[in-house]
Amino acid sequence: MRLERGAPVGVLGAGAMGSGIAQVAATHGHPVTLVDADAAALDRARAGIEKALRREVEKGRLDAAKAAEIVQRVRFYSAPAADGMGVFAECALVIEAIVEALDVKRAVFARIEAAVSDGCVLATNTSSLPIAGIASACTRSERVLGVHFFNPAPVMPLVEIIPWMGTAPEIAMHVRALVDGWKKVTVFSSDTPGFIVNRVARPFYGEGLRLYEEGIADIATIDWAMREVGGFRMGPFELMDLIGNDVNFAVTSSVFEACFFDPRYMPSITQQRLVEAGRLGRKTGQGFYDYREGAANPEPIIDRAMGERIFERILVMLINEAVDAVHWGVASRADIDLAVTKGVNYPKGLLAWADQLGLDWVLARLMELQEDYGEDRYRPSVLLRRMVREGRRFE
Repeated sequence: MRLERGAPVGVLGAGAMGSGIAQVAATHGHPVTLVDADAAALDRARAGIEKALRREVEKGRLDAAKAAEIVQRVRFYSAPAADGMGVFAECALVIEAIVEALDVKRAVFARIEAAVSDGCVLATNTSSLPIAGIASACTRSERVLGVHFFNPAPVMPLVEIIPWMGTAPEIAMHVRALVDGWKKVTVFSSDTPGFIVNRVARPFYGEGLRLYEEGIADIATIDWAMREVGGFRMGPFELMDLIGNDVNFAVTSSVFEACFFDPRYMPSITQQRLVEAGRLGRKTGQGFYDYREGAANPEPIIDRAMGERIFERILVMLINEAVDAVHWGVASRADIDLAVTKGVNYPKGLLAWADQLGLDWVLARLMELQEDYGEDRYRPSVLLRRMVREGRRFE
């Protein structure tokens, strides 16, 4: 089957991600059925789409008539979770974007499959749950795959396409071609914990937290080092507050558990305590920083030598994770570098960065950390060791 421009698309879940995906599909000519059990969520979704399109009109990137057409393509349908899947009957593609709970997703996929045609493709927008586990709820599981957008979906260019071992190859290719037509940058990932971005990016948060918990530097200084020395758009603590500490902690915990408690992905007690205290970041007014009106936040210590040490430690951990992702076949070298630049806005692809710094330098720094700490957390990837031994590069 081929997913053509204008084919009906269904989206289950009218939260920020689901409404964003609906907007993207409608913008590119698809009639969209957006379903949620919560009528208020649908009202917020409609208002959010209309507001986003108004901004595009105000900036001159879209005319008012076109914006009106896009909104008119979206049908907002409220139904209890156990009912209402029949509205997807004519859809060629249904994308699920609901709560990150495997049992809930499995239940809705079984209901969606019962309501749609045999040719309909079923996709999940999960950021970390196993596609195989979701697909197992379906009789025709070969048509199930992951299509992971990044928030906000209309703005962020990257989409991870994640076939599980049973996904029909032609379906994965057709879905990739469709999403490419939506002017997104697509990458293929294997069905492994965290896929590409949420796996490779773990050390950005985890090692930043480790540096803070050890008292090596405070949060403002670590963030300053990654921005000013490393060239990242945001430091790890700023970014965790933006994402939401509850969301970031949940993803880290999920990857940690799914990787059989590999210490490289160990969650932070500091972040757990913030979540327990309800200090989730910008959305609650407090997180690592205080966002309330009149609040004063700490200033960084401007020490270039310290900043270099902070940046290099986090960077070599990120590079090691990217190299290991190549080793384990998570994705191609090109897709890993594309994912981190387009999905989390890193200033360079991590594998290209490794080549620039020298793989021998990266390996030496990791070995120093492993010797110092005596922890498996800092073990260098076997592929990194081999490439240094053989004098190879990624490019």
